[in-house]
Amino acid sequence: MLGYETNDATSLAGLVASGEVTPHELLDAALERVSALNPALCAVTLLREDVARRAIDAGLPDGPFRGVPFLLKDLGAEAVDFPSHNGSNLLRNTRYARDSALYERIRATGLVTFGRTTSPEGGIGPTTESAVYGAPTRNPWNLERTSGGSSGGAGAVVAAGIVPMAHGSDGGGSVRIPASSCGLFGFKATRGRFPDGPDAGEGWAGMAIDGFLSRSVRDSATIMDACAGPDLGAPYYAPPLRKGYAAAILRPPKRLRVALCTTRFSGEAVDPSCRLAAEEAGALLESLGHHVELARPAADHAGMMRAWTRIVACGTALWISKRLGALGRDLARGDVEGVSRGAIAYAAQISGADYLDAVGKIHAYGREMAAFMARWDVVVSPTLAEPPARIGRFAHATEDYEAYRIGPDGVFAYSPFCAVFNASGQPAASLPLHWTDDGLPVGVHLGAAFGEDEMLISLCRELELARPWFDRRPPNRLGALAKPSAQRPASDKVQGEQNG
Repeated sequence: MLGYETNDATSLAGLVASGEVTPHELLDAALERVSALNPALCAVTLLREDVARRAIDAGLPDGPFRGVPFLLKDLGAEAVDFPSHNGSNLLRNTRYARDSALYERIRATGLVTFGRTTSPEGGIGPTTESAVYGAPTRNPWNLERTSGGSSGGAGAVVAAGIVPMAHGSDGGGSVRIPASSCGLFGFKATRGRFPDGPDAGEGWAGMAIDGFLSRSVRDSATIMDACAGPDLGAPYYAPPLRKGYAAAILRPPKRLRVALCTTRFSGEAVDPSCRLAAEEAGALLESLGHHVELARPAADHAGMMRAWTRIVACGTALWISKRLGALGRDLARGDVEGVSRGAIAYAAQISGADYLDAVGKIHAYGREMAAFMARWDVVVSPTLAEPPARIGRFAHATEDYEAYRIGPDGVFAYSPFCAVFNASGQPAASLPLHWTDDGLPVGVHLGAAFGEDEMLISLCRELELARPWFDRRPPNRLGALAKPSAQRPASDKVQGEQNG
């Protein structure tokens, strides 16, 4: 369909409302792109065209995105019509008895969900290379590079123009890492902003939260408004929004105190392209009248990372144990990948007291970050310490879970900024403000004080207007990436079974 890729979700919904295009025609356009691009990208793992067609024919809700195609991440967002693998052979074709509160809110916007996107096993990792899909998920900007993780499939489908916006989730950067890697906008809201129920109370001691990847700030603002607020029985929730995300982006924020960090928060150097991205962002903010100074948060970052690693290992061991218990058997060869086996062994050495101590460390770290943010409105840094990694660098074959996470060449060395804001619960965003000379996206990361989502997204919108990124697209989307014999993945099959 002419113009499908040149509109964001808000514009496409406007075309539906005006009668210029139908929801069926938009779905046709999305499915055409899946057929053309997914064999190269391995980003869409489940297609339920039948569910989407029935929803359209039954009459879509009159929401802000009525008729726009949409994809859920293959992790969380439980939905009866959309079984998932959660990135793992052990959880292959998990079916749900009821819809999550989040999915109910997404559906109420009028979005037409037609499938799921790939995720690494259990959501662990900054890349998406799960064995259950038969192939790694690749970056539309460069097929030798990762699209990020754990919402790597979501990042790839939005960057490739398959859908204008997609669901993701973020427990240590899993929305912002793909946003940086794929040249997109990704916003992690304040802890507890979106519902986790009814089948969960929190994820990873409250560090995990759902989110979205988009090409425009306004799309993210509108979908987050629709999904914000606690569900029935939520154990805790974020401070209520004052006017909402969409209202906040209608005007720029006051002139802000900006802490600019061009190194890791520990003071160690980052890749020159990432440093340049942060410096350019600082100069842009200064040109807009904000007060910018070099500063680094004084907090126990290494201690936080160790605590995060313990909590996630315990969470990984728990879901594997529960699944095996439901199946009534022991772990078998091929059930889970190396890093997950390593997490099980690592978690076995952690006592209940050790786990609670790790949670306490995360809470203490949040207070340290809050003290820093009392002096600043926003902290700006690169999103990652390097441009998107090459495929295979963070594959899950290793069983050395600790080295994979916190070793000198581990995940936290590559992504030292994102998990900070999961641990503290503060809102943060990645903006596509820089590209390397060889055409790779490099994100700029903005973090704000707890509950200051509206100020932060208002600033994101100001930067989007000052340095627009919407028209930056990977080259030859339906050319070099497409395969003439491409076929869509079958309804309930994973990518590897159909095209691997």
